[in-house]
Amino acid sequence: MGEELSQETHHSTRKKGGLITMPFIIANEAFERVASYGLVPNMILYLMSDYNIGVAKGTNIIFLWTAATNFAPILGAFLADSYLGSFLTIGLGSLLSLLGMSLLWLTTMVPHLKPPHCNQSTETCKPPSTSQFAFLIVAFMFISLGAGGVKPCSLAFGAERIDNTKNPNNKRTLESFFGWYYASAMIAVLVAYTVIVYIQDHAGWRVGFGVPLILALLSIVMFFLASPLYVKTKVEKSIFTSFVQVIVVAYKNRKLVDGPSNQWHYHHKDKDSDAVPTKKLRFLNKACIIQDPKDITPDGVTSNPWRLCTVEQVEELKSLIRILPLWSSGLVMAINISQSTFPVIQAKTMDRHLGSSHFQIPAASFSFFAFIILPLWVLVYDRVIIPSASKITRKPVHLNVKLRIGMGFAFSTLAMAVSAIVEHVRRRKAIQQGFRDNAHAVINMSAMWLVPQYCLHGLAEALSIIGQNEFYYSELPKTISSIAASLFLLGLAVANLLASVILNMIEKLTRGSGKEGWIATNINQGHYDRYYWVLVVISFINLLYFLVCCWAYGPCVNEKVKDECIQEPNEHM
Repeated sequence: MGEELSQETHHSTRKKGGLITMPFIIANEAFERVASYGLVPNMILYLMSDYNIGVAKGTNIIFLWTAATNFAPILGAFLADSYLGSFLTIGLGSLLSLLGMSLLWLTTMVPHLKPPHCNQSTETCKPPSTSQFAFLIVAFMFISLGAGGVKPCSLAFGAERIDNTKNPNNKRTLESFFGWYYASAMIAVLVAYTVIVYIQDHAGWRVGFGVPLILALLSIVMFFLASPLYVKTKVEKSIFTSFVQVIVVAYKNRKLVDGPSNQWHYHHKDKDSDAVPTKKLRFLNKACIIQDPKDITPDGVTSNPWRLCTVEQVEELKSLIRILPLWSSGLVMAINISQSTFPVIQAKTMDRHLGSSHFQIPAASFSFFAFIILPLWVLVYDRVIIPSASKITRKPVHLNVKLRIGMGFAFSTLAMAVSAIVEHVRRRKAIQQGFRDNAHAVINMSAMWLVPQYCLHGLAEALSIIGQNEFYYSELPKTISSIAASLFLLGLAVANLLASVILNMIEKLTRGSGKEGWIATNINQGHYDRYYWVLVVISFINLLYFLVCCWAYGPCVNEKVKDECIQEPNEHM
């Protein structure tokens, strides 16, 4: 009887969670990415042609929209970890994204939502009215908020379904999941930058914005279709409030004399626990020291969380503070990634034909080569490199996560160096061929020379982005998993702002009286190559900074577990 009950219980628990939920979670993320990313590449053309907005203002709008989209995941992570949970946050985000895309599609269908059509190069065009512009911005806002709900939670929601510390292959399973998750995400972006862009170019804005709308609807259907299969964890507390409580209580207790750990009694979430807080960032340990037994109720819970915190609360805040230096080291690579405008301008001045054919690769589609590298790397790494290395060494092989991040930074630095060299050659050829004053002329140089830098950027992203997200998820407590997933997106948002600052500084410093600066409107008169070399120098310095951060951080959680596993057999010998 007991055996039957055990089997029945085991069967019921297998109905929820696990690998069976992966296709639905990844499909939701993939469809959302195709839909949202498919709107970005041609948006400047839509603003110019249909809203009579100039290049400078249109670029600024898109920049702010991108920054908002990358900042929104912080709000989404806060809601997921503190109030709604991952499932509801993803669902709400998907619905908001669908609403935003619906509003954007309506601008192509309702003539009154746009100013009268005209040619900006030959006419004085009427700008959009306040209500028309507001309608457009509201559409962008809902799309950004939607992305903020989906992006930080999908990864953590999926990882939580398969993360099982009792599984001896758990680390390898997580590594494989992170790799395939990002490979599918990059394939989705690849489809957005090719198929969706092609549809917009050849079928018009109504169909071009309608297809992403349909895909957004499909993402919602796929996600909620598997709702009975998901394990939906309940949110126990507001993690941000918990962080503030630790800081406040530690400050209140700042005058406590720091002594040996066995001198104090510490408050734990589990009253049977006897663990002591770690020695790093010791000033925060004062938040969980029991000074008055009356501060704890008979149930073992603190009577006033603004007077006494738990060891677990302190360690959560410590873990977040400890990874911030390593997180900051990823900003420079994110700045390099954000330099997407200049290669497009370069490509427009180069021969984009494939061999002797009449087909031309669109200037904005060369990013294809960066996107395709990521899934190819995951495939080769997951199915060839790791299995082969494990077979040769006759033991499981795993590239250290910090090593992969560092390799990504190195490839990113190399990519910027290659970009500088190619631009130097392109500019020299343009001047030699008499096109110094003609930025629209196509020079006798194949645009395929841009492919190596795109491939290097793709390899850098494949190593570093996957590594960073795996690092954040593994090092931070599971209670703040959505914050872990949004840290890279926050880095992209900060990097967008820093990239703008660097660009403006270089433009002001290099522009003289009556002389064009390095970042000139006419690419042949400017010196984009020198701008790239500045980024190379910054990237190299950042690589050294990263090494210092790695040394200061010490071993990762997985490395500590590995060392303990090695030590235990030795102790029994």
